[in-house]
Amino acid sequence: MFRSKRIVAALLVMAGALTHQARAEAPAAIVTPVMTKPLDDYPGKEALMILVEYPPGAADPVHRHHAHGFIYVLEGSIVMQVRGGKEVTLTPGQSFYEGPNDVHTVGHNASQTKPAKFLVLLLKDKGAPVLVPEK
Repeated sequence: MFRSKRIVAALLVMAGALTHQARAEAPAAIVTPVMTKPLDDYPGKEALMILVEYPPGAADPVHRHHAHGFIYVLEGSIVMQVRGGKEVTLTPGQSFYEGPNDVHTVGHNASQTKPAKFLVLLLKDKGAPVLVPEK
């Protein structure tokens, strides 16, 4: 019985390591700034528009934006979720919203073979980072 427990424990450790390795090897998103515009009517705020391309299999780390984030899918299919929300799969023409207090727990290309592309509009504090990693 003791040996069985050790084998199960070893298998769980190996499964965790393989899952971590698969995430670490996922292709990174390609982020291209489109424009930044100070919002003069809202002192200290700015709008930032970025184009995000997910290569096949790409995934984001868990993060937050400290901004209002509006996502609009242009090509492919993406999976999004914020903490406490429902996981959704989005296709071209569909949108997603993240609030300033949301933690983005899931963000990845739904396909392992086709790229995905989406536009993001962030309303944020001037000069604040686009993405803050979350533990």
